[in-house]
Amino acid sequence: MTICSDTIAPAEAATVNVYQAIGGRAAVAAAVEGLYGRLLADPVLSRFFPRGVAAKHRAYVVTILGEALGGPERYRGPDLAAAHRGLGITDADFDRTAVHLAATLDSLGVPGHLADYVVGVVAGLRPAVVTA
Repeated sequence: MTICSDTIAPAEAATVNVYQAIGGRAAVAAAVEGLYGRLLADPVLSRFFPRGVAAKHRAYVVTILGEALGGPERYRGPDLAAAHRGLGITDADFDRTAVHLAATLDSLGVPGHLADYVVGVVAGLRPAVVTA
């Protein structure tokens, strides 16, 4: 999907994809880092990461999110449903994570309409992630 971002000067008003509008790979990586910092500090969600979050896992998330937002990345990691099977992730856990994602994007200065779009894209992963 492409949108016209209000973060671009009117003289340059061009249609850009969300990936570009939020700042590309660096912004996606910062969002993933911020999100995992929040998840690891969350007393409810940290149980899903008893050994922390490995760099490889973070890289997978950066790649899948980057691809979903229109970036050049192509996810070739584990099947999402298989990777989350047996973890017992509930709808409430997923919703709590979405709140953390929105707060992370806000803390990074992502405009609200773009943050809402990103959270909506991630919401589409619910069937693969919620396993309880």
